[in-house]
Amino acid sequence: MERLELDIRLLRVLRLLIAEKSVSRVAEKLGQTQPAISAALRQLRDIIGDKLLIPSKSGLIPTDRARQISSVLEKTLQNLQDISDTGGTAKRSINIVSQNGMALVYLPRVVDAIQKEAPGLTVRFYEEKSDAAIVAGLESQEIDLVLGNWISADDRLRSKLLIDAEIVCMVRRQHPLANRGEVDLETYLTQLHVRPTGNAPSQWNPIDGPLARLHKWRKIPVSLPEYSLVPHVLLRSDLVFTTARPYADLLALQGDFAILKAPEELGRMQLFMLWHENVEDAPASRWLRDIIGQVTTPDDVH
Repeated sequence: MERLELDIRLLRVLRLLIAEKSVSRVAEKLGQTQPAISAALRQLRDIIGDKLLIPSKSGLIPTDRARQISSVLEKTLQNLQDISDTGGTAKRSINIVSQNGMALVYLPRVVDAIQKEAPGLTVRFYEEKSDAAIVAGLESQEIDLVLGNWISADDRLRSKLLIDAEIVCMVRRQHPLANRGEVDLETYLTQLHVRPTGNAPSQWNPIDGPLARLHKWRKIPVSLPEYSLVPHVLLRSDLVFTTARPYADLLALQGDFAILKAPEELGRMQLFMLWHENVEDAPASRWLRDIIGQVTTPDDVH
């Protein structure tokens, strides 16, 4: 059975329910529906193993367990002020390294969630070209989090799988392979390929990494500096672009493309979240990881 975990949204709902003693008032304060707040309360009860709030004529009455955790709850939420000043005069910058081509899929949702939870934050997404620089940045806390295709071998880093997606090939409709439902490895290796960010380290590449382990290499005559250029190049060439299906589906909205199953030897494309053990229990880091975990889950895409 999957283990349920508390997140910052549930904690805030619980705090308000204890204070307001009313599902309707909490729903009004949060701008949500009453069924949504009731569902959150049911989830809280399942996670904590207690009824937490009991209906009465005067409203919801906290149980002994709810009263016990109330003070801890306040301290936990108060620690979030380390991230965003309520007066708006002090702003903290969050630095996230994002090396993944699926950014178009997950990044808008991450930004939206962070802005809703802490609108005073400045969020910076950028790339790092060195594994050593990433580890050093996470250790010094100059980097708050990494989102990428790889898991570092450094045992000081912690990781969590966020997305597990099918790998596909994308070609223009006039491509000789366009009418195929899938591409086998032998055919795949005879094709000419386009790869964005061609200078990225091999350990971050979910396509060339598996091929290298098979002692295979694809022909890449074109490397692009930005993923956004891919559909424009594909429409005017017989190049093949290999990526995760959710990203291919989004790009396909920009033109007449065919999407084929990639060779099964490539496996699947995964997105991981990495952080340093030094911030494992830090409230700010836990808050950020909770936010990202809410909008990117392994079952989110297929």
